[in-house]
Amino acid sequence: MFAEEIISNEIPTLKADDSVQKALDRLSDFKLKHLPIVNEGVLVGLVSEDDLLNVHDHDTLLSDNTSVHLLSVFVPNDAHTYDVIRLLSQLHLTAIPVVDQQKNYLGLISINEMVDAVAEQYAVQEPGGIIVLEIGNRDNSLAHIAQIVEADNTQILSSYVNSFKDSTRLEVTLKVNKTEITSLIASFERYDYQVKEVYNNTQVDDGSQERYDSFMNYLNV
Repeated sequence: MFAEEIISNEIPTLKADDSVQKALDRLSDFKLKHLPIVNEGVLVGLVSEDDLLNVHDHDTLLSDNTSVHLLSVFVPNDAHTYDVIRLLSQLHLTAIPVVDQQKNYLGLISINEMVDAVAEQYAVQEPGGIIVLEIGNRDNSLAHIAQIVEADNTQILSSYVNSFKDSTRLEVTLKVNKTEITSLIASFERYDYQVKEVYNNTQVDDGSQERYDSFMNYLNV
């Protein structure tokens, strides 16, 4: 998924001749801390609520470079969602502008749009089980992991690999299209994969099935 697929045009931009107060009001209306200034379709910069609150006179125009600090930050329209997430996180942004190759403004990606996009990309809303495997980095064969999943007549909806500093261990998180994943867990263990965590498994042996069977046998006596 790329930046141009996530942009929203529902959030209006600011103009250089807008006042600081208007910008603060607009930020409040849309529950954001950052908004772009755009003049004649060209991105000028990004303003932050924290900087605007430090301006003594709220009638000051956003074009006043001595009072209003602009952030020169944006992503190209073909940026991958990973790059968008990285910038939002590193710079603590609530929104980031998207531009084309000529730096013409295309739209804005707010933190809310980003969350929705990530949820879609990682099949968060799809029903299914989640398995977290802990493996060595030399054993990181996603093809083999996929083979084990497919052999269980299951499909991987999304996957994520997490590495740890100063460690040769990796965590592989799998979201699959089944909630009954007991047999899949057994398959991973049979191939010596360490199953670290399991979520949404509908078949959890807590003894209730055995007690139910015993009760039904008693009724049949």
